[in-house]
Amino acid sequence: MKCATSCIGEQDVKMMARCIQLCRDRANICLTCAAFMSRDSEFAKQICNTCADICEACAQECGKHTDMDHCQKCAQACRKCADECRRMSS
Repeated sequence: MKCATSCIGEQDVKMMARCIQLCRDRANICLTCAAFMSRDSEFAKQICNTCADICEACAQECGKHTDMDHCQKCAQACRKCADECRRMSS
């Protein structure tokens, strides 16, 4: 959520709207994914796959903002998360 919080503080916050939304979506699905995995849900693999999709979308959007360090760090973390989620969903 650090990226979303930092984006809200940017001068042109409207330009950051998609980034903020995807960061929030990513945070929510990651929490959901962890909850499903912690209780060994039969749907955990499906949730992991969805989590990977959202993390990839977030990484792509954050990656567009090359002049914002917080977005670049978020994009890198999202790519790692997407890779792990894909591994766990296979």
